[in-house]
Amino acid sequence: MESKWMERITVDLEKCGGRPCIRGMRIRVSDIIDLLSAGLTREQILEELPDLEMADFDAALKYVSFTLDHPVIAV
Repeated sequence: MESKWMERITVDLEKCGGRPCIRGMRIRVSDIIDLLSAGLTREQILEELPDLEMADFDAALKYVSFTLDHPVIAV
């Protein structure tokens, strides 16, 4: 199950400066997060970016969670 979302996130140095994108497109994970945090619904975003699929939203959110979830060691 975990690998399913990982397959949707791609990094290519030739696209978007190597930033994580959705399925090799020039739609960055950060674009999706920015639009969601601005209050747009998934349906509204799909109207603007019809190449996206519903599972791409879950993958973007999972990716952000995965990259931010690390232990903090106090010294």
